[in-house]
Amino acid sequence: MMIVEGLVTRLRYPVSQKSKSAPTTAGFSYDKWEINPSELTFMKELGSGLFGVVRLGKWRAQYKVAIKAIREGAMSEEDFIEEAKVMMKLAHPNLVQLYGVCTQGRPIYIVTEFMEHGCLLNYLRQRRGQCHKDILLTMCQDVCEGMDYLEQNSFIHRDLAARNCLVSESGVVKISDFGMARYVLDDQYTSSSGAKFPVKWSPPEVYNYSKFSSKSDVWSFGVLMWEVFTEGKMPFETNTNFEVVTMVSQGHRLYRPKLASNAVYQVMMVCWHEKPEVRPAFEDLLCTLAQIAEHED
Repeated sequence: MMIVEGLVTRLRYPVSQKSKSAPTTAGFSYDKWEINPSELTFMKELGSGLFGVVRLGKWRAQYKVAIKAIREGAMSEEDFIEEAKVMMKLAHPNLVQLYGVCTQGRPIYIVTEFMEHGCLLNYLRQRRGQCHKDILLTMCQDVCEGMDYLEQNSFIHRDLAARNCLVSESGVVKISDFGMARYVLDDQYTSSSGAKFPVKWSPPEVYNYSKFSSKSDVWSFGVLMWEVFTEGKMPFETNTNFEVVTMVSQGHRLYRPKLASNAVYQVMMVCWHEKPEVRPAFEDLLCTLAQIAEHED
């Protein structure tokens, strides 16, 4: 056990890990966020996402990093580059660290912390039936810690989902791609009004009025919890986006996953309150999840 900010918490991973991961700010002062592409070594492809191909690489021949190449036309580049300066200043154990960007050539590269186990969604699906409920709850707590930090810093994620979280070598879940949804130029994310959001993770005020806030992130967190406790099922899997908008507006909510206790499901349900102001803050959710973890041991 260890004490963190006055709370007793179970020590979930070694305090010291002798892996060569880059230091938090990776040697950058915050005004020096441009990485020289010649300092990057490109290795195997890790997958492709909304923005383009992601590769494993090395920075300065020693630090393992993930290098995301932004496909031309996939993103509003100038806006993103401004945002990257803000994102580099965010540092927390449950956020994937942005080390820098390469913007002098095309494609643009985004260089981040490398996460051994890849995306949380695939991680859950590959281990179906193998993760104890405690582990699933811990994953939700990890995400909640990162989201609490973003909320304290008045930063809205806009696209919180299991696909946008990554898992480290020691099983820690970290949030990725925070704030990036605004720069996506993709039909999946665009409504007829031109607003961008992933419908099945979004509350009514987002698809009705494009009103994003930390409270819309809280709704998405409830859906992420549902993804975790169903071990990677697709929310509303048989329904189209249009049907989901209608159902949710009429008060329909996702069912309780088998692995979720009533207490865990109540957390999801309060995240899905129709009125944003009634939904809890991430700080409150952290306390609730900690209490559940104590009682369900």
